Amino acid sequence: MSTRILINICCCFVLTLSATFASCTSATANNGALPSAIDSLAARVTEGTSAGRIIFREEPADSDFFEISADGDRVLIQGNNPVSMATGLNWYLKYVAGIHISWNNLTQPLPATLPLPAEPIRHNASVPKRYYLNYCTFSYSMPFWDEDRWMKEIDWMALHGINMPLSITGIETVWRNLLRRWGYSDDEIGRFICGPAYFAWWQMNNLEGWGGPLPEEWYDAQSELQLKLIARMHSLGIEPVFPGFAGMVPSNSAEKQGLHVADPGRWCGFQRPAFLSPDDPRWDEIADDYYDELTKLYGTAHYYSMDPFHEGGNTAGVDLPAAGLKIMSAMKRTNPEAEWVIQSWGGNPRRQMIDTLSAGDMTILDLYSDKTPKWNRTADGYGKHDWIYCNLLNFGGNVGLHGRMDQLINGFYDARADSVRGGQHLTGVGATPEGIENNPVMYELTFELPWRDSRFTSREWLEQYLTARYGKAPTPEVTGAWTALLNTVYNAPLEYPGQGTVESLFCARPDWNPRSASTWGHSDLFYSPDSTARAAMLMQKAADDYPTSANFAYDLADITRQANADRGNLLLRQIAAAHESGDTVTVASLSDEFLQLILTQDSLLAPHPDMNVATWLDAAGRLAGDDDAARELYRRNAAQLVTVWGDSVACNRGGLIDYSHREWAGLLRELYYSRWKAFFDHQLRSAPEPDYYRMETEWVNNAATRRD
Repeated sequence: MSTRILINICCCFVLTLSATFASCTSATANNGALPSAIDSLAARVTEGTSAGRIIFREEPADSDFFEISADGDRVLIQGNNPVSMATGLNWYLKYVAGIHISWNNLTQPLPATLPLPAEPIRHNASVPKRYYLNYCTFSYSMPFWDEDRWMKEIDWMALHGINMPLSITGIETVWRNLLRRWGYSDDEIGRFICGPAYFAWWQMNNLEGWGGPLPEEWYDAQSELQLKLIARMHSLGIEPVFPGFAGMVPSNSAEKQGLHVADPGRWCGFQRPAFLSPDDPRWDEIADDYYDELTKLYGTAHYYSMDPFHEGGNTAGVDLPAAGLKIMSAMKRTNPEAEWVIQSWGGNPRRQMIDTLSAGDMTILDLYSDKTPKWNRTADGYGKHDWIYCNLLNFGGNVGLHGRMDQLINGFYDARADSVRGGQHLTGVGATPEGIENNPVMYELTFELPWRDSRFTSREWLEQYLTARYGKAPTPEVTGAWTALLNTVYNAPLEYPGQGTVESLFCARPDWNPRSASTWGHSDLFYSPDSTARAAMLMQKAADDYPTSANFAYDLADITRQANADRGNLLLRQIAAAHESGDTVTVASLSDEFLQLILTQDSLLAPHPDMNVATWLDAAGRLAGDDDAARELYRRNAAQLVTVWGDSVACNRGGLIDYSHREWAGLLRELYYSRWKAFFDHQLRSAPEPDYYRMETEWVNNAATRRD
């Protein structure tokens, strides 16, 4: 029996057993049966303190709901499935027990005396789908996660009601097996499949090969990990969204296989994979081969994600209606009940490609509903197709306080009420960030929207959030700090240019007057820096009131970091003005202050693992075990992504330099400070003109070869 068959037999057994666990309740668990999936989740997130104190009961219902009540001295949480009950658990933890499970603090014990709800708390979901993740998240935040970190994230998903997350872990193994089936050598496969930090753009048909080739051990380890993740998700009733076949084939497929392909062009300097023309007689065979390899490894899914022609891919010569039908029919041959999930971003989805498809077979992610919604741009929205209201929030994993609370809230309720442009087809809420582990307040708000039936204000919600996050009612100082943030960084104007947060110019390639740290970002403040400085000062004053709160400590550092970054942006504008007027004395004085502020920022963040580049690099290195070559490859991927991103063309001419800049300890001191010091030394002290690309690649090389 082959190893692959044996693995899949074991996988099927695990999935079946997990589903059995999910149907159990704590009532049976207390009688000696194995604990249910929801009991196990509660035990994990409360560090083993929930057993016998929080009980769960699954009750059938026509739509998702949870109810929290007291049962003697225990808490009873009812729901129609494990995800609903997990959402109820999170609601109890936040709004009754004062415990906020957050990325910086993913487990917390229950208090010795269990707080009980004064009366039953019941919430029904207004939409059935709660989507999570963006392809980019897998590269900007998740490429080097181990099993423990992934399992904690799945628990976090369930607690937040997420029931359809994107799941691309181990898909590279599907492609390796597929390409071997088509006669590709391992060397050729290595030139097509990219490195571990770049799977997002390879999967979205934007590049091939960059950052690879992968060691053989990577494929087996990631496949094993994916099987475990799928089993955990299924045990909790979560439906993973697998990448389907979107027509992507290697760019040399015309020569290698004689296929009729279209060239989608280049993306930021990278050659895109080819697009298999729908008139190729082998289209069905190629697509079926893909799904066969995917199914053999991971089984079938209810949802498949496909994004042909992502971010400007050239469609010249492609019969779009035929392509849409081909993509849909291949998916349906694999699972007749499956739905195509597609991102609404840039030119996608092309109406010619989707208008011929049947209602109910497609779910469209309105990817940036919080700033530039597309569902309301036409008279009929997305026509007959279902769609999900999404909060994009973050670009490139960049660090910065950012959000649009009022727009996020009001936009959702406005969409629900708009029956003309598609409110009747609104079936879900989603978070589609490019990077996570930042701005937890915005994700908490996003995933509460489906469970709050009536419109509410950000101000009243924030008061409840702060009580949950810090474990008690906020002091006047904390309320004042967060009010300042609510009125500024967390209600960014819709017309603010750029992508995501106001970018810290500490992270920018030096110039006298840079407008951003990344090509498509922006760094002009739309508020006074006094606002974030005041928020940081008030949080510092309140610190003695929260001596043991990990969440408070994280927020204090993050808010202070933002105040320092805002001060730095203002200083640089003052330096530029002094330079323009020829005031060299002021330029010298302020530039020294600016450089010292970078070092101060580094020292502030260094004690916090979530804010230190070493955490990112070391996680990459650990995945390699004792393999020195793999370790250097993974660390190089990690270091490149957050600096030069790609090769010199993609970096300097394709616009990707510092797209994924991180205001993290280590990077601030080692690279960003060095670049700015070299700039000022050249301008003020006749030092040689700096070669920033050389400085950046030297940092990458040092980071790649440094021992953990």
